[in-house]
Formats: sequence, C-alpha cells, structure tokens
Amino acid sequence: MSLAELGTAVRWLREHTDPAAAGLPVGGPRRVRGLRREELAELAGVSADYIRRLEQGRRHPSAGVVTAIARALRVGRADYARLCALAGYAAADGPVPREAGAAAMRLLERFDATPAFLTDAAWNVIAVNSAWMALGGGAAAGPARDWNVAWRTFCKAREEIDRTDEHQAGFQAVLAARLRDTHLRHPADASLAELVDELRSASRPFDTLWRSPKTVSAYENRAVFRHPDGGGITLDGALLEVPGDDLMAVVLTAAPGSADAARLGEVVRTADGPAVVKVGQTGPG
Repeated sequence: MSLAELGTAVRWLREHTDPAAAGLPVGGPRRVRGLRREELAELAGVSADYIRRLEQGRRHPSAGVVTAIARALRVGRADYARLCALAGYAAADGPVPREAGAAAMRLLERFDATPAFLTDAAWNVIAVNSAWMALGGGAAAGPARDWNVAWRTFCKAREEIDRTDEHQAGFQAVLAARLRDTHLRHPADASLAELVDELRSASRPFDTLWRSPKTVSAYENRAVFRHPDGGGITLDGALLEVPGDDLMAVVLTAAPGSADAARLGEVVRTADGPAVVKVGQTGPG
C-alpha cells in the first residue's frame, strides 16, 4: 500500500476528468484542468479537505470511499482496480459474499460462553451460536428481513433490546455507514439495492443517514437485553472482521465481575442444542 502513490493517482485522475463527463454543468472557461477538489468531494460524498489530505498522502480511505471516488471520476475498471490496490483493497465485483467458511463457523464455536453471531457485509445474520440463542436471540426460522440487523434496528425494533438515545444513535450511524460502504463496493447486487430502497422508504432516520452519512470511527452497541424470564442484562457489542469471507462477527460481553456477567453466565449455562445454528435465508434481508 502506498498512500503517496494513491494521492498522486487520485489527483491525476481528477485533473484529467472532463467535468461534463462527470455530470457537471458546462459553463464558461475554467481556471483549472479537470475537476476542482470541491467538485470531486461533492460527487463522492466527502469533504474538500478530505480530498486535499488524500491527495497529499495523509489519509487512508475506506474501500467504500475509494469506490465512491472512482465512480465520481467515471474511471474504467483498470483504473478502479489500481486505486483499490494502492489503498490496499481488492476491487469488489458481483454480489455481496454470503457464505461462511469453516474457520468463521469455528470462531462462533469458540465463543461458547459468549453470545455471538456472524453477518455478511449487508448486515444479514448468517449464523448464531448457542449462547446467543440462550440469550433469547430468536430461532433460525422466520421472515428473512427479521434476520437483517439494519432492518430490525431501523424498521422493526425488538422490544427485548433497549438502548439509550446516545447508544442508539451511534449504533444506527455504524449500521448505515457500513451498509453504504457495502453498497458502493457492490453496485450490481440487486437484492442489496432493494434492501437499501426499502430502508430509505420505511425509515426516516436511515434515509437521513444515507443522504448525509456520518463519519464513524468505532462500533457502538451497548444494550440491555431482556431475557424471557424478565431479567435485564447489559452487554457491550464488539465487531470483529472476518476478512477472508468478507463477514463480520458481533460478540456481546458483560463487564468482568459485574452482576450482568454473573447473570449472563447463568443464562448461557441453560443453552442446549447445537453449538452453531445457520440462519435459513437467502440474499440481503
């Protein structure tokens, strides 16, 4: 990865992009070649200062930002692949990967005393462990949309999960930002596009975040889980990347030595059935 080379490449492409080809109105004579930083920033959904720092080799963009810049500049496949390579990413193509490999499934098994589940990059739950099931996470059957974390959060919130307004806002920002990144990397995935359209139509908060995405630096997910017996357990969510499969693992833990940790231990000890359960659904949602 070379951020200096990436910045040089972005600047060269920006300065050699015809404004009309990028969809900008053609007016009088321009004082600079190609696009202005402000114009590229607006088209890509970032700030002009971000573009300046990127071109100076002082920013490491996410895969989604690289894709957004490439789309704004209307570059071809070869230039897109080069930008991705310079940023340290593989160019995305085709639908969102939705299969968990053996290593990812074993990861869930290792968290036998900790509620955890796997999702794809579109927030579809792929598999859950027995501790999650014991917590009251639900059965493996049911409507497909019910197993999409973004859909459940924005459109069909579960009554047994409570968050403060601050944690809810942070959690929603993470969901929307990552889903937007996935959509940019997989523009040809029709089922993903359908999910996004439904979320934007059904949820004003999601639509607001989609149109004006927030910069997200950390995954925030502290929540109180209401167990079926009526007791509440406060848990913190951690997000682990599974890069080989392009998946995410969400792991829920309680503060060490706390009453919540003791209560979670009691609940998990009641778990029975298989260590890992695959969720029976196809496609985003």
